[in-house]
Amino acid sequence: MARRPLPRILTDSAPLARMANSTSLARSRELARTAADGASDVFHPLIVIGRGLRRLGAAGRGRWAETPRESRGPMAFFVGACVLVMCLVPYGPLLALIAVMGAGAWAGRERTPVETGPGEAERERLTALYEALVPYFSAEGDTGLLYAHGGDWERAFTEYAFDDSGRIERLQLKYPAYFTDGEDQARVRIEQVLYAKAGRGREYHFGWDELTNQLTLTALGALPADIGAQRFVTSPGETVLGFTDPDAVQRTLPVTAGEETRDAPPVVWRTGQRSTEPHLLVLGQPGTGATTLLRSIAVQALQDGDVLIVDGGGTGEYGALSGRRGVLGVESGLAGALAALEWASHETERRLIAANRARQAGLPAPEDTRRPLWIIADRPTALAHVAVAEGREDPQRWLQVPLRHGRAAAVTVVVADQFESAELLSDPVRAHTKARVVLGPATAEEVRAVLGAPPHTTPTAHVPPGRGYARLGAAPVLRLQVPATPDPLDDAAGQTLREAVLALLPERTVPADEGGAGDEAAAADETVTTDGVRADGPEGDGGPEGAAGSMDTGRPVNIRKSTAPDPAETAEAAQPTGAAQAPEPANRPAPADTSPEAGTPADLAEPVGAGVRVRTVEDGGSRAVNGSPEAARTEG
Repeated sequence: MARRPLPRILTDSAPLARMANSTSLARSRELARTAADGASDVFHPLIVIGRGLRRLGAAGRGRWAETPRESRGPMAFFVGACVLVMCLVPYGPLLALIAVMGAGAWAGRERTPVETGPGEAERERLTALYEALVPYFSAEGDTGLLYAHGGDWERAFTEYAFDDSGRIERLQLKYPAYFTDGEDQARVRIEQVLYAKAGRGREYHFGWDELTNQLTLTALGALPADIGAQRFVTSPGETVLGFTDPDAVQRTLPVTAGEETRDAPPVVWRTGQRSTEPHLLVLGQPGTGATTLLRSIAVQALQDGDVLIVDGGGTGEYGALSGRRGVLGVESGLAGALAALEWASHETERRLIAANRARQAGLPAPEDTRRPLWIIADRPTALAHVAVAEGREDPQRWLQVPLRHGRAAAVTVVVADQFESAELLSDPVRAHTKARVVLGPATAEEVRAVLGAPPHTTPTAHVPPGRGYARLGAAPVLRLQVPATPDPLDDAAGQTLREAVLALLPERTVPADEGGAGDEAAAADETVTTDGVRADGPEGDGGPEGAAGSMDTGRPVNIRKSTAPDPAETAEAAQPTGAAQAPEPANRPAPADTSPEAGTPADLAEPVGAGVRVRTVEDGGSRAVNGSPEAARTEG
């Protein structure tokens, strides 16, 4: 009898077995993973301590291997002595075990790995910068090329740093020894490449180290523009032009900016008889802060000196200084500027003669020759155009004597103008202004043409007012930010800054409605002659007290000019007669021909203030005076 087959469901057990096996395997893996996690949690301290002991053992073996053979015996003796002491001390082994376990736990702790090196984007930026420098730092025949296409940039770039935005903040690179780093053109090419690849819109400083063939690029931050006019802690003869980078100068000054007081690195300009750069020239574009710098200098100069201002632009930026103590005059017209500068020239000569006579007599220089006199000329080339149109002389002609002899006579000249009119500046102004300032956006070529040296930074296209470069004589070129010194009469300026400037100005000696242009009607009644001295005041015409006394101080308040004198009459008036004749110095050269036809040489004659009118404060009147006190007393 044949067997009947069993149902397939009862005979096919393979799927069931596979299912059971997979289920049991998954459960086993899960149980093993759970047990491992639990064991790692339970034995984690032991694992950490074991890892730490292993690291300490490796460090000890390395230390033993580095120890010289002659020093191993004393070291082993010292370690053995320490172990013996620990064994003899009560609870010593226990304390030693605790110390070893603690050291192992500290050494075996998990440390977060510190990411070193640049990221992917930073590597691409450094690679692009390296490839851009290859054409300039490579040469044919160089076997050990430091710069080559497809080369390793890590060999050339020794230091690098990036800011939060991923741009290069600092980069130090090496360049071949055959690169002509002593040539300015070669340097400029490298600086342009670095400026383009490192990111435009920022200002970079380039530090060339020719000794080690290294170049350091540093991204500079903006100079602080929140410092306003205030009393700076300086010595006599020092003027703060502005502020610069902290690592550029070795001096700081306490300044107040808003509500805080901090130390800032200043650019200090020293004037006086021992100064190597006694005069200053400021050039810039319109609206870049040249007038602000001149106003700041004038406010500082009024602390211990006198100021004579010529505003060639005629914008009235110096109206708040008019009529104040120490301000000799504020002239904006051609006639007033010519009279003021002519008086300044004669005053310089008078100071030189008085100081020379005092030295010959073994006496100190008179007090009025030691008081600083500041001549501030803002845009004198604008008056030169008017002078040419009217057929008169250039006002800059009268700056020649103060520029050449101002240092010995305590006379300082400050000239400011624009780039467009720089070619109209006279040769004495260009030759004797060793201190230079460039304000506003300017190319490296323009800065070099004015300062005589290229800047060590990349000039930017957009800068705040008062921002530029300064160079004092042969010193390095410095970045400069002029302190905010607005016109107190300008309603558009901030109220706080205007009040700060007003607080620094000296008191008024002439009412605001009686100075400057308000006296034109009174000036029309006065006449200036050179054959005699006439004074309209309490002493009457030609009174000796009024004539000689007004020039003894050398400090007029308002200056006017009238018709120019005849040369022959000037020569006769310059020769004092009788008992008023001053003794001639022993070493004075023989006088030249002083006939009316020849005139009186300007370098030998006494300074004559012909054509100059001085308005004094005491009597409120006008006096026409001669520049020589001896001549004034003689004529009286």
